[in-house]
Amino acid sequence: MAATSEHSAGPSRRSAVPDGGLLLFRVGGVPVLLAPSWWIGSLAIVVLYAPLVGRLLPGASMTTSWLLAAAFAVLLGLSVLAHELGHCLVALRMGIPVRRLRLFLLGGLSEVARTPRRPGQEGLIAAAGPIVSLLLAGFCALLLLAVPSDGSAWLLVAECAVANLAVGVFNLLPGLPLDGGRMLRAGVWALTGRRAHGTRAAVVGGGLVAVGLLVWALFGLAFGSDDRWLRLGVCVVTAWFVVMGAGAELAAEGRRGWPEGLLLADLVRPVLQLPAESPVADALAASAGRGVVLVRADGVAAGLLDEAAAERLAATSPHSPAELAAEPIRAETVLLSSESGDDIAERVHETAAWQFLVVDDEGRPAGVLRREDLRAAISGQSRF
Repeated sequence: MAATSEHSAGPSRRSAVPDGGLLLFRVGGVPVLLAPSWWIGSLAIVVLYAPLVGRLLPGASMTTSWLLAAAFAVLLGLSVLAHELGHCLVALRMGIPVRRLRLFLLGGLSEVARTPRRPGQEGLIAAAGPIVSLLLAGFCALLLLAVPSDGSAWLLVAECAVANLAVGVFNLLPGLPLDGGRMLRAGVWALTGRRAHGTRAAVVGGGLVAVGLLVWALFGLAFGSDDRWLRLGVCVVTAWFVVMGAGAELAAEGRRGWPEGLLLADLVRPVLQLPAESPVADALAASAGRGVVLVRADGVAAGLLDEAAAERLAATSPHSPAELAAEPIRAETVLLSSESGDDIAERVHETAAWQFLVVDDEGRPAGVLRREDLRAAISGQSRF
């Protein structure tokens, strides 16, 4: 039921779509998938909920009970779908690509291609899902007033109201990977200026949410509530989901966070500009641990010298132009020296390149940042 971000950001990979489950449809070019685990979760809900229908609707036959239980499972799935579409459409509106939307087990997942750059973006995207769910719950509650209260139709509408209310309220709990946790992270991020601080606060919240779910399930068993077995099954699975999701968020933050006190100037290598037609062997010898920008005769940069490619070329043809071993300079591989550390770390994490040209505010080369240098500076065994 929680919307979360895929941690490996980058361009959308169409080959990943079939592995996510059954393709239902696309919205705004984003594939909506039904994972195999959704059927397992829905079957569990039907089995656990069917005995309750007899108590909610006295006189209902066994067939009616099973059909209404199946309807509840479908309505819960549709409620999660509406919730996730809220996240998806707001993200797209903000220009943040979404890889895919998946429904699985008891929840859903909107996989965005990159982390929101600002806390306001994260907060709005996170809030969109619960807002949709609560609005649908309110609509169904009003619809109950127009439906006779002694039949299956009333119970179906009530189920829809309860499903949306449960999805909306549960996701507002202040712990990752739930939407409330993302909103908490956005708030702490806005106050402190550090996304990592927000993540740590929301991970603690996730742990408290998991404990609360298990305590609630145990209370149901202790006091013999009618829904104790349904409550136990849902709470155990959901608590596991919350704990695993919070741990994944914390690990991802460690991979992309910028160490406190570290300056970009401490990491960048000096930059050397050489003519693009320079012999590759000479350019390789001149690099000596520096970043090399190869410039054509017209003053346009041909690219950054790729040392591995230069070594291969120099081994067979040392007098070939160094431009043949250049890695093109793309917009996404150019970093501003004035960018914040977190933004730089996020850019490096998202971009498939091993070196980045750092320029000052006037566009002049100020150095070269290599992925391996940033990786070594990140605490732990984080790997980009």
